[in-house]
Amino acid sequence: MTKHLGLIGFGAIAQGLLHVLAETPKGLPAQLTVLVRAGKVEATLAEVDALVAGRCEVTVTADLAVLLAASPDVVMEAAGHSAVGMFGADVLAAGVDFIAASIGAFSQEGLLERLQDAATQSGAQLTLPAGAIGGIDALAAARLSGITEVIYTGRKPPHAWARSPAEQAVDLAALTQATAFFEGSAREAASQYPKNANVAATLALAGMGFDATQVRLVADPAATANTHEFSVRSGAVDFEMTLVGKPSKLNPKTSQSTVLSLARALRNRSVAVII
Repeated sequence: MTKHLGLIGFGAIAQGLLHVLAETPKGLPAQLTVLVRAGKVEATLAEVDALVAGRCEVTVTADLAVLLAASPDVVMEAAGHSAVGMFGADVLAAGVDFIAASIGAFSQEGLLERLQDAATQSGAQLTLPAGAIGGIDALAAARLSGITEVIYTGRKPPHAWARSPAEQAVDLAALTQATAFFEGSAREAASQYPKNANVAATLALAGMGFDATQVRLVADPAATANTHEFSVRSGAVDFEMTLVGKPSKLNPKTSQSTVLSLARALRNRSVAVII
């Protein structure tokens, strides 16, 4: 595994990742440097120390320069869309590989190009893990044959859409049947529903792009979990997929598969065989 891991943020995703690594033989890095907001350094250090139990050297800082000066092998972002724009280009420009969990951030015009330019100039690599969705390998391969349609539907219980613009579109508490409250492009979905945009953004980046990828968001009283459905039509293959995400034990709003996808991205940096 990676000898020195840099982490941006220490919420449910980062904590879940360390839990997974801690349960894997030799999974924890020898050194861990965590970047958090000013005022959270001491509390985060205590949390990290309790989790890793002395099995790796830990530094927590609020200064990106300190993180980069420590020369991590790779930096993983797990702090939300703004963190990608705030730190991604600087990490890559320093020649450090960057793994972005908050892929919905790339709906912002020019952000992907900015990070791509930084990576190209330094020789570092930007990795965008699949996260909570599957079938990205088939979608990206199909793109080479020409894709004519990608439609994604995100389906959640009504309460899962609370504190989002869905509250203005429909009366979530009064719903008795599945109701689509948003239909538009992946770019529009990422802009209006940033906390629910990562799957749509991943599909867009692997396939037809943010403006051509169609998105439907559904509040379903019969749903008991977050469900991702998408269909693809292309010159080489047509297919449909449905994934029912199981929540992280640390945060029910976070998919456990997202955490495992990040763990896999780290693991693939050092194994002899990647599949």
